[in-house]
Amino acid sequence: MTTRRTFLASVLASASLPSLTWAAAGSPSHLTAARDASGDYALYGLTEDGAIRFRVPLPDRGHAAAAHPTAPEAVAFARRPGRFALVIDCADGTVLHRLDSPDGMHFYGHGVFSLDGQTLFTTENHIATGEGRIGIWDRAAGYKRLGDFPSHGIGPHEIARIPGQEVLVVANGGILTNPDEGRDKLNLETMQPNLALLDENGTLQTLAEVPRDIHQNSLRHIAVAPDGLVACALQWQGDVFDSPPLMALYRADTGLQFVDMPDDILRQMSGYAGSVALLNAGEGIALTSPVGGTLTLFDRDGQVQTQTRHADICGVGRASFGGLATDGAGRVFRIADGAATPIARHGLSFDNHLIPIG
Repeated sequence: MTTRRTFLASVLASASLPSLTWAAAGSPSHLTAARDASGDYALYGLTEDGAIRFRVPLPDRGHAAAAHPTAPEAVAFARRPGRFALVIDCADGTVLHRLDSPDGMHFYGHGVFSLDGQTLFTTENHIATGEGRIGIWDRAAGYKRLGDFPSHGIGPHEIARIPGQEVLVVANGGILTNPDEGRDKLNLETMQPNLALLDENGTLQTLAEVPRDIHQNSLRHIAVAPDGLVACALQWQGDVFDSPPLMALYRADTGLQFVDMPDDILRQMSGYAGSVALLNAGEGIALTSPVGGTLTLFDRDGQVQTQTRHADICGVGRASFGGLATDGAGRVFRIADGAATPIARHGLSFDNHLIPIG
Protein backbone atom coordinates (compact mmCIF):
# COMPACT_ATOMS: atom_id res chain seq x y z
CA MET A 1 0.00 0.00 0.00
CA THR A 2 1.27 3.44 -0.92
CA THR A 3 1.28 5.80 2.04
CA ARG A 4 1.77 9.53 1.97
CA ARG A 5 5.29 9.01 3.33
CA THR A 6 6.28 6.50 0.62
CA PHE A 7 4.68 8.67 -2.04
CA LEU A 8 6.67 11.71 -0.95
CA ALA A 9 9.83 9.62 -0.80
CA SER A 10 9.31 8.43 -4.37
CA VAL A 11 8.74 11.99 -5.58
CA LEU A 12 11.94 13.16 -3.88
CA ALA A 13 13.87 10.23 -5.30
CA SER A 14 12.68 10.89 -8.82
CA ALA A 15 13.50 14.59 -8.46
CA SER A 16 17.05 13.68 -7.52
CA LEU A 17 17.58 11.55 -10.63
CA PRO A 18 19.84 13.21 -13.18
CA SER A 19 18.10 14.63 -16.26
CA LEU A 20 19.10 13.25 -19.61
CA THR A 21 21.46 15.40 -21.65
CA TRP A 22 22.57 15.27 -25.28
CA ALA A 23 25.17 12.69 -24.20
CA ALA A 24 22.29 10.18 -24.10
CA ALA A 25 21.87 10.70 -27.86
CA GLY A 26 25.55 10.09 -28.58
CA SER A 27 26.70 13.69 -28.01
CA PRO A 28 25.90 15.04 -31.49
CA SER A 29 26.99 18.58 -32.26
CA HIS A 30 24.49 19.35 -35.04
CA LEU A 31 21.06 18.44 -36.38
CA THR A 32 20.14 18.17 -40.05
CA ALA A 33 17.41 16.76 -42.26
CA ALA A 34 18.27 14.56 -45.23
CA ARG A 35 16.90 12.19 -47.87
CA ASP A 36 18.45 8.75 -48.36
CA ALA A 37 18.93 6.77 -51.57
CA SER A 38 15.52 5.12 -51.23
CA GLY A 39 13.81 8.51 -51.06
CA ASP A 40 13.01 8.36 -47.34
CA TYR A 41 13.41 11.44 -45.17
CA ALA A 42 14.87 11.58 -41.66
CA LEU A 43 16.39 13.83 -39.02
CA TYR A 44 20.06 13.09 -38.30
CA GLY A 45 22.45 13.95 -35.50
CA LEU A 46 26.02 14.66 -36.63
CA THR A 47 29.24 15.06 -34.68
CA GLU A 48 32.01 17.55 -35.40
CA ASP A 49 33.96 14.85 -37.24
CA GLY A 50 31.01 14.22 -39.55
CA ALA A 51 29.82 10.95 -38.00
CA ILE A 52 26.11 10.12 -37.71
CA ARG A 53 24.93 9.58 -34.13
CA PHE A 54 21.22 8.96 -34.73
CA ARG A 55 18.54 8.81 -37.42
CA VAL A 56 14.81 9.39 -36.85
CA PRO A 57 12.39 8.96 -39.80
CA LEU A 58 10.26 11.92 -40.92
CA PRO A 59 6.94 11.59 -42.79
CA ASP A 60 8.00 14.06 -45.49
CA ARG A 61 10.80 16.43 -46.40
CA GLY A 62 12.22 18.29 -43.43
CA HIS A 63 13.70 21.77 -43.48
CA ALA A 64 15.25 22.76 -40.17
CA ALA A 65 15.02 21.78 -36.51
CA ALA A 66 15.08 23.37 -33.08
CA ALA A 67 17.44 21.77 -30.56
CA HIS A 68 16.49 21.91 -26.88
CA PRO A 69 19.31 23.66 -24.99
CA THR A 70 19.94 20.78 -22.55
CA ALA A 71 17.66 17.77 -23.06
CA PRO A 72 18.22 15.38 -26.01
CA GLU A 73 15.07 16.67 -27.68
CA ALA A 74 14.54 18.22 -31.10
CA VAL A 75 11.61 19.65 -33.02
CA ALA A 76 11.82 18.85 -36.74
CA PHE A 77 9.88 21.11 -39.09
CA ALA A 78 8.34 20.40 -42.46
CA ARG A 79 9.44 22.44 -45.44
CA ARG A 80 7.34 25.56 -46.13
CA PRO A 81 4.34 25.60 -46.42
CA GLY A 82 4.26 22.55 -44.16
CA ARG A 83 1.75 22.01 -41.40
CA PHE A 84 3.58 19.52 -39.18
CA ALA A 85 6.44 19.53 -36.70
CA LEU A 86 7.63 16.49 -34.77
CA VAL A 87 9.00 16.58 -31.23
CA ILE A 88 11.64 13.85 -31.14
CA ASP A 89 13.40 12.13 -28.25
CA CYS A 90 16.81 11.85 -29.86
CA ALA A 91 18.07 9.46 -27.17
CA ASP A 92 15.72 6.63 -28.16
CA GLY A 93 14.37 7.84 -31.50
CA THR A 94 10.72 8.09 -30.47
CA VAL A 95 8.33 10.79 -31.58
CA LEU A 96 6.96 12.38 -28.42
CA HIS A 97 4.47 14.76 -30.00
CA ARG A 98 3.24 15.90 -33.37
CA LEU A 99 2.54 19.61 -33.62
CA ASP A 100 0.00 20.65 -36.23
CA SER A 101 -0.37 24.27 -37.21
CA PRO A 102 -3.79 25.69 -36.26
CA ASP A 103 -6.50 25.96 -38.89
CA GLY A 104 -5.73 28.81 -41.23
CA MET A 105 -1.98 28.77 -40.44
CA HIS A 106 1.11 27.01 -41.71
CA PHE A 107 4.70 26.68 -40.52
CA TYR A 108 7.70 28.29 -42.22
CA GLY A 109 10.23 25.57 -41.34
CA HIS A 110 12.00 27.05 -38.31
CA GLY A 111 11.66 27.37 -34.54
CA VAL A 112 13.67 28.11 -31.42
CA PHE A 113 13.43 27.40 -27.69
CA SER A 114 13.24 30.03 -24.97
CA LEU A 115 16.23 30.68 -22.75
CA ASP A 116 14.91 28.30 -20.07
CA GLY A 117 13.96 25.63 -22.64
CA GLN A 118 10.32 25.54 -21.53
CA THR A 119 8.76 27.36 -24.49
CA LEU A 120 9.03 26.70 -28.22
CA PHE A 121 8.56 29.57 -30.66
CA THR A 122 7.64 28.81 -34.30
CA THR A 123 7.46 30.98 -37.42
CA GLU A 124 4.03 30.83 -39.04
CA ASN A 125 1.81 32.41 -41.69
CA HIS A 126 -1.79 33.47 -41.09
CA ILE A 127 -3.12 32.49 -44.50
CA ALA A 128 -6.19 34.74 -44.72
CA THR A 129 -4.35 37.97 -43.90
CA GLY A 130 -0.79 37.04 -44.90
CA GLU A 131 0.39 38.30 -41.51
CA GLY A 132 3.43 36.67 -39.99
CA ARG A 133 2.88 35.13 -36.56
CA ILE A 134 5.09 33.52 -33.92
CA GLY A 135 3.49 30.44 -32.37
CA ILE A 136 3.98 29.73 -28.65
CA TRP A 137 4.10 26.13 -27.36
CA ASP A 138 4.42 24.97 -23.73
CA ARG A 139 6.91 22.10 -23.43
CA ALA A 140 5.96 21.23 -19.83
CA ALA A 141 2.33 20.79 -20.91
CA GLY A 142 3.22 18.38 -23.72
CA TYR A 143 3.74 21.21 -26.21
CA LYS A 144 0.28 22.61 -25.74
CA ARG A 145 -0.23 25.69 -27.89
CA LEU A 146 -0.55 28.83 -25.79
CA GLY A 147 -1.23 31.26 -28.62
CA ASP A 148 0.78 33.47 -30.93
CA PHE A 149 1.97 37.04 -31.43
CA PRO A 150 2.89 39.15 -34.48
CA SER A 151 6.25 38.67 -36.21
CA HIS A 152 5.92 42.30 -37.41
CA GLY A 153 6.28 41.36 -41.05
CA ILE A 154 5.19 39.05 -43.85
CA GLY A 155 6.78 35.64 -44.35
CA PRO A 156 8.71 35.10 -41.09
CA HIS A 157 11.24 32.43 -41.93
CA GLU A 158 14.10 31.78 -39.54
CA ILE A 159 13.83 32.64 -35.86
CA ALA A 160 16.78 32.62 -33.45
CA ARG A 161 17.55 33.76 -29.93
CA ILE A 162 20.48 35.85 -28.81
CA PRO A 163 22.53 33.37 -26.73
CA GLY A 164 22.06 33.90 -23.01
CA GLN A 165 19.30 36.46 -23.50
CA GLU A 166 15.51 36.46 -23.68
CA VAL A 167 15.60 38.21 -27.04
CA LEU A 168 14.18 36.65 -30.21
CA VAL A 169 15.40 37.61 -33.68
CA VAL A 170 13.02 37.05 -36.61
CA ALA A 171 13.88 37.19 -40.31
CA ASN A 172 10.70 38.41 -42.01
CA GLY A 173 11.35 37.49 -45.63
CA GLY A 174 8.60 39.76 -46.92
CA ILE A 175 7.20 37.25 -49.42
CA LEU A 176 3.47 36.51 -49.30
CA THR A 177 2.49 32.90 -49.96
CA ASN A 178 -0.65 30.79 -49.83
CA PRO A 179 -0.68 26.97 -49.65
CA ASP A 180 -3.40 26.91 -52.32
CA GLU A 181 -0.83 28.49 -54.66
CA GLY A 182 1.98 26.09 -53.70
CA ARG A 183 5.28 27.92 -53.32
CA ASP A 184 4.29 30.81 -55.62
CA LYS A 185 5.37 34.28 -54.48
CA LEU A 186 2.37 36.61 -54.56
CA ASN A 187 3.64 40.10 -53.71
CA LEU A 188 7.06 40.63 -55.28
CA GLU A 189 6.26 44.20 -56.30
CA THR A 190 5.31 45.30 -52.79
CA MET A 191 7.35 43.05 -50.51
CA GLN A 192 9.19 44.68 -47.59
CA PRO A 193 11.55 42.36 -45.70
CA ASN A 194 12.77 43.21 -42.22
CA LEU A 195 14.64 41.97 -39.18
CA ALA A 196 12.59 42.11 -35.98
CA LEU A 197 13.95 41.85 -32.44
CA LEU A 198 11.32 40.88 -29.83
CA ASP A 199 11.34 39.86 -26.22
CA GLU A 200 9.94 36.44 -25.29
CA ASN A 201 6.55 38.02 -24.60
CA GLY A 202 6.38 39.28 -28.17
CA THR A 203 7.06 42.96 -27.44
CA LEU A 204 8.86 44.58 -30.36
CA GLN A 205 12.24 46.04 -29.43
CA THR A 206 13.71 46.89 -32.84
CA LEU A 207 12.60 46.70 -36.47
CA ALA A 208 15.27 47.02 -39.17
CA GLU A 209 13.95 47.15 -42.75
CA VAL A 210 15.70 46.29 -45.98
CA PRO A 211 16.08 49.58 -47.94
CA ARG A 212 13.30 50.36 -50.40
CA ASP A 213 15.62 50.46 -53.41
CA ILE A 214 16.43 46.76 -52.85
CA HIS A 215 13.11 45.74 -51.27
CA GLN A 216 13.05 42.52 -53.33
CA ASN A 217 16.03 41.23 -51.34
CA SER A 218 14.29 38.67 -49.13
CA LEU A 219 15.85 38.40 -45.65
CA ARG A 220 15.51 34.67 -44.94
CA HIS A 221 18.18 33.16 -42.70
CA ILE A 222 20.17 34.43 -39.73
CA ALA A 223 22.91 33.57 -37.28
CA VAL A 224 23.25 35.35 -33.93
CA ALA A 225 26.27 35.90 -31.70
CA PRO A 226 26.23 36.39 -27.89
CA ASP A 227 27.18 40.06 -28.34
CA GLY A 228 24.04 40.62 -30.44
CA LEU A 229 25.67 40.62 -33.87
CA VAL A 230 23.24 39.16 -36.43
CA ALA A 231 24.45 37.87 -39.80
CA CYS A 232 21.69 37.74 -42.42
CA ALA A 233 21.48 35.67 -45.62
CA LEU A 234 19.25 37.07 -48.38
CA GLN A 235 17.63 35.82 -51.58
CA TRP A 236 17.19 38.29 -54.43
CA GLN A 237 13.81 38.16 -56.20
CA GLY A 238 14.69 40.50 -59.07
CA ASP A 239 16.88 40.11 -62.15
CA VAL A 240 19.83 37.96 -61.14
CA PHE A 241 22.19 40.26 -63.05
CA ASP A 242 21.08 43.17 -60.85
CA SER A 243 21.57 41.35 -57.55
CA PRO A 244 22.56 43.53 -54.59
CA PRO A 245 24.72 42.11 -51.78
CA LEU A 246 23.29 38.90 -50.32
CA MET A 247 24.59 39.32 -46.76
CA ALA A 248 23.87 41.99 -44.19
CA LEU A 249 25.05 42.52 -40.62
CA TYR A 250 22.91 43.93 -37.84
CA ARG A 251 24.36 45.60 -34.76
CA ALA A 252 22.38 47.60 -32.23
CA ASP A 253 24.54 50.70 -32.73
CA THR A 254 24.67 50.67 -36.54
CA GLY A 255 21.44 48.95 -37.57
CA LEU A 256 21.19 46.75 -40.68
CA GLN A 257 24.23 47.23 -42.91
CA PHE A 258 24.77 45.42 -46.21
CA VAL A 259 28.29 44.15 -46.77
CA ASP A 260 30.33 45.09 -49.82
CA MET A 261 30.53 42.04 -52.08
CA PRO A 262 32.80 42.30 -55.15
CA ASP A 263 31.01 41.70 -58.45
CA ASP A 264 32.85 38.47 -59.23
CA ILE A 265 32.02 37.03 -55.79
CA LEU A 266 28.38 38.11 -56.00
CA ARG A 267 27.94 36.85 -59.58
CA GLN A 268 28.88 33.32 -58.57
CA MET A 269 26.04 33.18 -56.04
CA SER A 270 23.29 33.62 -58.69
CA GLY A 271 21.21 35.86 -56.44
CA TYR A 272 20.71 33.21 -53.75
CA ALA A 273 22.22 32.76 -50.28
CA GLY A 274 21.09 29.53 -48.64
CA SER A 275 22.39 29.68 -45.09
CA VAL A 276 24.74 31.67 -42.87
CA ALA A 277 26.81 30.94 -39.77
CA LEU A 278 28.86 32.99 -37.33
CA LEU A 279 31.85 30.73 -36.88
CA ASN A 280 33.75 30.00 -33.68
CA ALA A 281 37.48 30.34 -32.99
CA GLY A 282 37.68 33.73 -34.68
CA GLU A 283 36.91 32.22 -38.08
CA GLY A 284 34.41 34.90 -39.08
CA ILE A 285 31.24 34.26 -41.09
CA ALA A 286 30.30 31.59 -43.63
CA LEU A 287 27.67 32.12 -46.34
CA THR A 288 26.48 29.34 -48.65
CA SER A 289 24.77 29.35 -52.04
CA PRO A 290 23.43 25.99 -53.23
CA VAL A 291 22.24 27.61 -56.47
CA GLY A 292 25.65 29.05 -57.23
CA GLY A 293 27.53 26.20 -55.57
CA THR A 294 29.68 28.47 -53.44
CA LEU A 295 30.93 28.88 -49.89
CA THR A 296 32.05 32.42 -49.12
CA LEU A 297 34.00 33.26 -45.97
CA PHE A 298 34.05 36.74 -44.44
CA ASP A 299 35.63 38.29 -41.38
CA ARG A 300 33.27 39.57 -38.67
CA ASP A 301 33.21 43.01 -40.29
CA GLY A 302 31.96 41.56 -43.57
CA GLN A 303 35.17 41.67 -45.58
CA VAL A 304 35.37 38.80 -48.08
CA GLN A 305 38.23 36.40 -47.31
CA THR A 306 37.72 33.52 -49.74
CA GLN A 307 35.12 31.96 -52.02
CA THR A 308 35.29 28.29 -53.05
CA ARG A 309 33.10 26.14 -55.30
CA HIS A 310 31.15 23.19 -53.87
CA ALA A 311 28.14 21.91 -55.79
CA ASP A 312 24.82 22.15 -53.89
CA ILE A 313 26.39 23.26 -50.61
CA CYS A 314 23.89 24.82 -48.22
CA GLY A 315 23.87 23.72 -44.57
CA VAL A 316 26.37 25.55 -42.38
CA GLY A 317 26.80 25.93 -38.63
CA ARG A 318 29.39 26.94 -36.07
CA ALA A 319 31.68 24.32 -34.50
CA SER A 320 34.40 24.43 -31.86
CA PHE A 321 37.15 24.85 -34.49
CA GLY A 322 35.16 27.15 -36.78
CA GLY A 323 32.26 25.51 -38.56
CA LEU A 324 30.73 22.58 -40.43
CA ALA A 325 28.94 22.56 -43.78
CA THR A 326 26.91 19.96 -45.69
CA ASP A 327 25.85 19.49 -49.31
CA GLY A 328 23.33 17.62 -51.41
CA ALA A 329 25.82 14.85 -52.20
CA GLY A 330 26.13 13.77 -48.57
CA ARG A 331 29.44 15.45 -47.86
CA VAL A 332 30.37 17.08 -44.56
CA PHE A 333 33.01 19.84 -44.61
CA ARG A 334 35.21 21.18 -41.83
CA ILE A 335 35.59 24.97 -42.01
CA ALA A 336 38.81 26.18 -40.38
CA ASP A 337 41.83 28.28 -41.25
CA GLY A 338 39.97 29.95 -44.11
CA ALA A 339 39.21 26.74 -45.97
CA ALA A 340 36.52 24.04 -46.27
CA THR A 341 37.83 20.48 -46.19
CA PRO A 342 35.68 17.38 -46.80
CA ILE A 343 35.83 15.11 -43.72
CA ALA A 344 33.00 12.62 -44.30
CA ARG A 345 30.53 11.44 -46.92
CA HIS A 346 27.25 9.60 -46.47
CA GLY A 347 24.71 8.11 -48.87
CA LEU A 348 22.39 11.03 -48.23
CA SER A 349 21.21 14.28 -49.73
CA PHE A 350 21.47 16.79 -46.90
CA ASP A 351 18.77 19.45 -46.81
CA ASN A 352 19.21 23.20 -46.39
CA HIS A 353 20.27 23.61 -42.78
CA LEU A 354 22.75 22.46 -40.17
CA ILE A 355 21.64 23.39 -36.65
CA PRO A 356 24.24 23.58 -33.86
CA ILE A 357 23.27 22.04 -30.53
CA GLY A 358 23.97 24.14 -27.46
